[in-house]
Amino acid sequence: MLAAGIALAVASGARAAVAAPWAEGAFPGDTAEMRTLVGKTLTFRSVAIDGPGLLACRKLKYRLVDSTPDMLFQGELAEARDGKPPPNPAAGAAALGFKGSSWKTLETGCGNELDFHFLDEKTAEFGLDNYVYRLEKK
Repeated sequence: MLAAGIALAVASGARAAVAAPWAEGAFPGDTAEMRTLVGKTLTFRSVAIDGPGLLACRKLKYRLVDSTPDMLFQGELAEARDGKPPPNPAAGAAALGFKGSSWKTLETGCGNELDFHFLDEKTAEFGLDNYVYRLEKK
């Protein structure tokens, strides 16, 4: 799959980026960054990820793993906050469009520590700062 390269575009429109369930609110820097990513293309190659800004990566080590709701977005959906008990990660995953109980996650090993969680063969999501971005296969 990655040897030939696969292009995914950060979606445009209402579902391109949503406030992350773990975010306490948007910050000006987050929205500025979001505007530089929405509508842009990421190309996954065997030796690199080509894309805008910190999404690009040259020193990667791909690994495809199965993730449960508590593992998505580096465990953010299951994190307790402000002394409150942890939220229900399955409900958080469902709110972001994940159906079922397990999904493929592409770990890149990049310094940006971004993982790409696949909702299906053509759609993935990743979390960055206070947003969850949706990628769609081109």
